[in-house]
Amino acid sequence: MAIPSYATRGERIWHWVFCVLCALIFLFLIGPILVIIPLSFNAEPYFTFSEKMLSLDPEGYSLRWYQEFFTSDEWMRSIKNSIIVAVCATVLATVLGTLAALGLSSRFMPFRNTIMAILISPMIVPLIISAAAMFFFFSKLGLTQTYLGVILAHTALGIPFVVITVTATLSGFDHSLTRAAHSLGASPSRTFFRIILPLVTPGVVSGALFAFITSFDEVVVVLFIAGPAQTTIPIQMWSGIREEISPTILAVATLLVLVSILLLTTLELIRRRNERLRGLTPS
Repeated sequence: MAIPSYATRGERIWHWVFCVLCALIFLFLIGPILVIIPLSFNAEPYFTFSEKMLSLDPEGYSLRWYQEFFTSDEWMRSIKNSIIVAVCATVLATVLGTLAALGLSSRFMPFRNTIMAILISPMIVPLIISAAAMFFFFSKLGLTQTYLGVILAHTALGIPFVVITVTATLSGFDHSLTRAAHSLGASPSRTFFRIILPLVTPGVVSGALFAFITSFDEVVVVLFIAGPAQTTIPIQMWSGIREEISPTILAVATLLVLVSILLLTTLELIRRRNERLRGLTPS
């Protein structure tokens, strides 16, 4: 951001001090990631930089931990479980959250604020409390240590993100379009798929991505509900840190960082597309 030509000397000094503070905070937040990535290429089985790495000796770097990740049955099973659970939970959360947001967008919906508070409560209530509650509830239904139980639990955690993003998209929705469609004889389902859904797609996709990330990275609920057969990537990393410290964890963490960057980039592109659809200039 450029400094205005009419800014005083004090304002210019504060501008640069503010930029330095922002840079330091950014470095503090991203510092652990900057350390993990090069350590994942360590040729030695340690969590520290070896002398060869510090001297930039090629022999100090290796892809052995990435190879171990892709050739390990335990890691492959955990990533398979994470993908299955995350995809299923995302689909359910997206469908249910979108329908809930459409209902809450109607001005004829009674107790809208109360229902909204209940739907987004999983984001507010401490996760350990939600996990314990889900465990006692699912144990009564026989859903603990099952894929269905983990999927339903992650669905409950992902719905708030879909509801919030779709509701935000619907805040500027022109309901006269739906009334025009009904007056022309369109059925409610046809109106939804041909008019409403294309306009709220950016919010739906954004909510789905948030739900996917929430499910893929979730640890606490899985610890309570899942069994050995439902071990996911975060749980496998947790077990690896507790039982066997291996740099393979660093390789997995690096891959997850890359996945997160791709998803965040997708979210940014969707945000820009949504602004263009609204006639705004993407910021």
